[in-house]
Amino acid sequence: MESKTKTPPMTRRAFAPAAAFTLVPRHVLGGPGYVPPSDRIRVASIGLGRQGMVVTMDLLARPEIQVVAVCDCNQASKDYAEYSSNALLSSARRLLGPGHENWGEDLASPGKAQLTHTFSTSLGMGGRDPARRLVEAYYGSRTPSGSYKGCHAWRDFREMLDRETDLDAVYVATPDHWHAPISIAAMRKGKHVLCQKPMAHSLGEARRMAQVARQTKVATSLPVNNPSSDSTRLIAEWIADGAIGRVREVHNWSSRPYWPQGVERPKTELPVPAGLDWDLWVGPAPMRPFHNTYLPFAWRGWYDFGCGSFGDMGCYSFAGIFKILGLTPPVAVEASSSESHEETFPQASTVYLDFPEHNGRSPVRLVWYDGGLRPPRPAGLSERDQRQFGPRQEGVLYVGDKGILLAGFNGDTPRVYPESAKYQAPPRPPRQEGERPRDGAIDQWIAACKGGKPSLTNFEIQSPVTEAFLLGCLAQRLPGEKLRWDSAAMRVAGAEKANSLVDPPYRGSFGS
Repeated sequence: MESKTKTPPMTRRAFAPAAAFTLVPRHVLGGPGYVPPSDRIRVASIGLGRQGMVVTMDLLARPEIQVVAVCDCNQASKDYAEYSSNALLSSARRLLGPGHENWGEDLASPGKAQLTHTFSTSLGMGGRDPARRLVEAYYGSRTPSGSYKGCHAWRDFREMLDRETDLDAVYVATPDHWHAPISIAAMRKGKHVLCQKPMAHSLGEARRMAQVARQTKVATSLPVNNPSSDSTRLIAEWIADGAIGRVREVHNWSSRPYWPQGVERPKTELPVPAGLDWDLWVGPAPMRPFHNTYLPFAWRGWYDFGCGSFGDMGCYSFAGIFKILGLTPPVAVEASSSESHEETFPQASTVYLDFPEHNGRSPVRLVWYDGGLRPPRPAGLSERDQRQFGPRQEGVLYVGDKGILLAGFNGDTPRVYPESAKYQAPPRPPRQEGERPRDGAIDQWIAACKGGKPSLTNFEIQSPVTEAFLLGCLAQRLPGEKLRWDSAAMRVAGAEKANSLVDPPYRGSFGS
């Protein structure tokens, strides 16, 4: 067990496995919102980079959850990308509350990193040791003694799953290539799973994750709120009411990637940072020498580890679009892109996905744009809506045979053209600091863990959504080729190279 090892000097980011548990009472026993320890869901967080730390803090603040373990193959480092200076440490201090304004001074950001010529990021804390410190500080601050030592820290999730016999659930926030192996291993142990987006790294994995979830009957979810959002409900109502007629096309554009893509593998090798198990970080992917071109954050652009900007962002928007239009998996996909490279996604691309007629709905062509590309701007837009097509903007455009519907990337603030008094979005109430989305995906997952309705982003529902944007990722690797997809057979017609990428084998013993 790693929980008794001494923390080395801060090094480099990676992902993690989790540790044991001890239940503690809340600061005030009884009263509104109190959940007895015996009724709490005992959760281990696996992968303690930015997303892992942020959602683990969210889980800590929920009375229904007891975080009992943390797990990462990186012991500790301060080189995880964060969205503003010292954002992770500031969030941790707010979570801990009054009296903790100076907590974790040794975890403060060392500064910024320039990931590309246009994007720099603050660097923040991560790894299993800082996560364990935060968990124990949080629960300690809620006990009369002010002390708590019940969180174990693990390097390898496999050992954790074998030895944490009282664990109820896991939260998986590793790089993309580890999502399926860890989630499937946990489900087969009878654990509920909350998995970061994208759900899977390959088409075969997405299908297997849905199958195992169905077989084991555990609660699963992605922390993606689009299917449950007020905007999604409103757009679905408008389209069903004929606001723009029959929808024939959808255009969806993202300003990502912020990280490097369209680059070659480095020809040099760097020493593996202290505290990082590089073999375990690479895991099911083909082994390669360590280099800081993969960490921090930049792993998203590499075929072996991430899903590029489409996988990073399409999981959000597509979850809403599928819900609104009742889409099934596409039957064909094709991409055009900037210069392609052997191991990384292109810097910019346009992907065309063709969806068949279904339940009386017309066939739909969905076009994805990234890297600064976007669709032609329709005529007649307001000055504000014209800006939606400007640099660094993101959005979604539904095109019907009677008009168009324009919205933010996740469907927020929808607008219909030609304008109509009947289709006007209500004013958006200001969100309070720390306010969570109403009935969001994590709330639904917690309810499902307790025997309630399945989450709208459970693995079975999100498998065809994931299948769609992963087909887009596959097309980005083979620009110019029209790929005809047979979803039932899980094959691309007459395309040997494409089929080799549908469900690539894992390295060594890291398979699921």
